[in-house]
Amino acid sequence: GFGFPNHPHRNMEIITYVTEGAIEHQDSMGNKEIIHTGELQRMSAGSGIQHSEYNASKTAPAKLLQIWINPSEHNIKPSYEQKQISLTEQGLTLVVSPDRTPETLHIHQNARILVGRLRSGESIKQSLGIERAGWVQVIDGNMTINAHAGTAGDGVAIENQAEIDIHAKSDAHFLYFDLALTAK
Repeated sequence: GFGFPNHPHRNMEIITYVTEGAIEHQDSMGNKEIIHTGELQRMSAGSGIQHSEYNASKTAPAKLLQIWINPSEHNIKPSYEQKQISLTEQGLTLVVSPDRTPETLHIHQNARILVGRLRSGESIKQSLGIERAGWVQVIDGNMTINAHAGTAGDGVAIENQAEIDIHAKSDAHFLYFDLALTAK
């Protein structure tokens, strides 16, 4: 039942990924939703919104990641999206994109967010484009990201490398951010 009472935001892209439990969301655009485990929400705060978020349960814990990204345009009309994303069992699934890729949430910035899942011992390689950077946020498990160790709660930034090598030392759940080095 705990959370954040009504508060304002402006000119921010806010992405929420619930990894356990459920969050109750209400905002000044008239949205009143429950975000369940495995669902993602995107709010473009734009010219300004008010919202509140609380654990939807009085007894069960809730865990989430909330990501704030500066938008490419300021003072746009606020908007809201929420989706249950069909994740692949293993590997990376694109969940947030700037180009309205089907089955993703739309973001007003040159950034992509992918959800990753790997079984113990599995690896993936991800290419980084020119003028791109990567960020891996470990949700669960033990991993190495370009030989840097990461456990739950750790983040690893990657710049000036052609490829990212992600290896799971145990079953792993993570977010991978593909970011422009110079935001527009």
